Amino acid sequence: MKHLRRTLAACASVLAIAFVATLTTVAPRIAQAADAVPAELKLDYAYYSPESLVIRRNGWLEQAFAPDHTKVTWVLSLGSNRALEYLNSGAIQIGSTAGLAAVLGKANGNPIRTVYIFSRPEWTALVVRKDSPIQSLAQLKGKKIAATKGTDPYLFTLRALHTAGLSADDVEIVNLQHPDGRTALINGQVDAWAGLDPHMAAAQIDNGARLLYRNVDFNTWGFLNAREDFIAQYPAALARVLKVYEKARLWIAAHPDETAQIIADESKVSLAVAKLQLSRNDFSQPQPGPRQIAALKAAAPILTQEELVKPGTNLDQVIDALIDAQPARAVIAATGAQ
Repeated sequence: MKHLRRTLAACASVLAIAFVATLTTVAPRIAQAADAVPAELKLDYAYYSPESLVIRRNGWLEQAFAPDHTKVTWVLSLGSNRALEYLNSGAIQIGSTAGLAAVLGKANGNPIRTVYIFSRPEWTALVVRKDSPIQSLAQLKGKKIAATKGTDPYLFTLRALHTAGLSADDVEIVNLQHPDGRTALINGQVDAWAGLDPHMAAAQIDNGARLLYRNVDFNTWGFLNAREDFIAQYPAALARVLKVYEKARLWIAAHPDETAQIIADESKVSLAVAKLQLSRNDFSQPQPGPRQIAALKAAAPILTQEELVKPGTNLDQVIDALIDAQPARAVIAATGAQ
């Protein structure tokens, strides 16, 4: 009996030593994995995302990742559809889109989560020429409307038409990228255009274009999205990116004139246009959470009504899975802004 007890005690001692050894070996690996940074950070910049323009101009991400020798690669997104394509393919790891466009992408299998709100904008409206006889949404029936499919302006158009008892079948939607839509409107090739800033602001100031229909509640939030595999593999690197976005958000509030000049330079628009665009952005609510979820759930039925998602898609579940409040929370709290 004594021999058995001694044997069991010896086994327990060996197991304890092995367990401690395993912890000693594995724990640093876990910590290293959590602190890992990619060899290359790939993200977009967009004329509709002032933070991205400010960060890129000032080289703040390059500075933040210089100690790790991480290469920072910037890719221009001309609209949410392009940003979602790049995210889906892995061409970028972090990208800027409108909220409802992100829901559409997620519902159709794009492996993304929203980790930050870069703006609460009124960046889209339905625009007509200054001499257009069209005065109401109802008068758009049978008309040509330029819009970029898969973007907030496109989805805004569908929602706006529904308020007048119309659908996509009652108009001809011409799929053009945002700057081409503006050109088509001014040249008289379409009757209306679902504008997007800064192009919309430029059409107003430079061409005298008129906003036919505005509804800030139909403008969904500016979402910064990250690929799910990037979030899982590089949480510390993601936090570092969000810290830089927070720096830019606060810098914009303190330097509106300098920000407008950066927008003007990057977008190749006048300073007056850039200031009008900037005036239509609210940068005060960077934390994704219940407010965005509620707004998206109110907007999401248009995706089903217009058959933009597969039948039976539970969009409430998609939205809940899309919004990831955790990555930004500590970063934003550290700024003392909220």
